[in-house]
Amino acid sequence: MDWMDIVLPYVQKIALAIVVLVVGWVVIKWVTKWVGVKIENSKMDANIKPFLVTMLGAILKVLLVLSVIRIVGIDTTSFVAVIAAAGFAIGLAFQGSLSNFAGGVLLLTLRPFKTGDYIEAAGYSGTVKAIQILYTELNTPDNKIIYIPNGSLSNAGITNYSVMDTRRVDFKFGVGYEQDFRKVIRVLNEIVQQHDKVLKDPEPFVRMSEHADSAVMFTVRAWTKAEDYWDVHFDIIESVKARFDEEGISIPFPQMDVHVHPQQK
Repeated sequence: MDWMDIVLPYVQKIALAIVVLVVGWVVIKWVTKWVGVKIENSKMDANIKPFLVTMLGAILKVLLVLSVIRIVGIDTTSFVAVIAAAGFAIGLAFQGSLSNFAGGVLLLTLRPFKTGDYIEAAGYSGTVKAIQILYTELNTPDNKIIYIPNGSLSNAGITNYSVMDTRRVDFKFGVGYEQDFRKVIRVLNEIVQQHDKVLKDPEPFVRMSEHADSAVMFTVRAWTKAEDYWDVHFDIIESVKARFDEEGISIPFPQMDVHVHPQQK
C-alpha cells in the first residue's frame, strides 16, 4: 500500500476540518450579530440581552469545536469525558470566573438593579451600562467605564438610587449660640417650603438637633423626586447662605484667638 493512500484520507479530513472551522466561525459571528440585533429590538428585559448573546456565542463555538473534532476522526464520546475531567481541573483553577458567572446568573435572577439604574456597590458608583456574563459595566458621573466582577458584586451590599421615585435630602446647618433659634427655624422652613422641587408630602422637617462646641446645629430634611435630588441639594445650600446673610444670622467658622503678652524685664 502506498503511503499516499494512508496519509491522503487524514489530510482530507484535516483540510475539511479547517474549512468547517473557518466557515463555522464566520457563521457564528454573523448569527450572534443577527440574533443580537433581533434581541436588541425586542421587548425583552434589557439586562438579559447582552447576557444571552454572549451565552449563545459560547455555546455555538463549543458545538463547532466538537464538530471539527468529529470530522478529524476523534471519538467525541471519549473526548467529552476528557473535556469533563479537564473542565474539573480548569474549574478549580478558574474559580473566580465560575464565581463571576454564577454571580451574573444571580444578578439577572434576583434583579437588585437593571440597566440604567444608578447604584453604589463594591466601592464604586455609577449608572449600570450592561450586565455581562462575567462582569457588570458601570458608567461613572465623570464618564469612566468600570468593570466590576459579578462574583464580588453579587456578594456585596448594593445601594440602588434609582429604584424609588422619591428621595430625601438631608442637611445640617450651624448658627451661633447668640442667634434666636425660633427665627432660624422659621427662615429654614421658608427656604425649604418655597422651593418648587421640594414635595409637600411628606412634609419637610426642620428642628434643632445638637448643641455643638461652637454652634447650634439644625437638621433639615426635604423630600423630592429622585431626578431632582442634586438640584434641591445645591439650591437649598446656596439659598440658606444668601438668606442667612440677609437676616443677619451668623454661621460659625473655626477661628483662633492669639494673645500676645509683653516680655517682662
